[in-house]
Amino acid sequence: METPDGIVGVFDRAADSYESVGVPWAEPIAARLVAELEALPGGRVLDVGCGRGAALGPLAAAVGPSGYALGIDLAPRMVELTARDLGHLPQVDVRIGDAGSPALPSSSFDVVAASLVIFFLPDPAAALRSWAELLVRGGRLGVTTLGEKDPGWTAVDRLFEPHLPADLVAARARGLRGPYSSDAGMERLFSAAGLAQVRTVPDQVSAVFHDPEQFLAFSWSHGQRSMWEAVPQDDHARLRDEVLAEIDRQRDASGTVTFVQEVRHTLGVRS
Repeated sequence: METPDGIVGVFDRAADSYESVGVPWAEPIAARLVAELEALPGGRVLDVGCGRGAALGPLAAAVGPSGYALGIDLAPRMVELTARDLGHLPQVDVRIGDAGSPALPSSSFDVVAASLVIFFLPDPAAALRSWAELLVRGGRLGVTTLGEKDPGWTAVDRLFEPHLPADLVAARARGLRGPYSSDAGMERLFSAAGLAQVRTVPDQVSAVFHDPEQFLAFSWSHGQRSMWEAVPQDDHARLRDEVLAEIDRQRDASGTVTFVQEVRHTLGVRS
């Protein structure tokens, strides 16, 4: 069944291993988003749902010690570890905060970033409006969502479906439809939030796994952990064997498995 503390609890438990199993994921995705947002020295930036600081770190570097870089996340362990990792930077502030409705002053940031966050929120349109209101006039907002998934990854996901409650399967399917299914869908959300100069930057990231066990560790360290935790305990051993066998089947001549994930960065400006 679904975890009692929801997605916040999932990422709280994943925090210690997040981006730490030798498979870069959130960091290369966030790097392109930060580059497109063009934060300037002395600027004020916000990373919504900052996780372990994949976007917050480079944003802080861009604004420098004369700027201000705030990261908020609802997972306490994520906040604790990110504050520790970036504690040497005087411009960084990391706090517990709700990505869906940040309790922050309006018109107080030059840049707002949200990488791999919006599809977890119950009301993405309302969240976008609240983020846009945090920007000064001419401020820039950037949101990253996922595009087409590698067929190999889809094959692994399908192994989970017989073990998951129907509501979780339906919720995951909804996350791949609607505004998240196309560039135009995300751009419409931005326009409805009052943002101008809306554009999409396509990108991709390759996740390279050296062996099936590394994929298993990765799947527990990121959002797929929510699927593992929803599987009945009695089914875990069998599913684990099925996943390892599928990853082993997909290995190339060098023995590695590579999943290529399409990524979408949607950007806009507060007019």
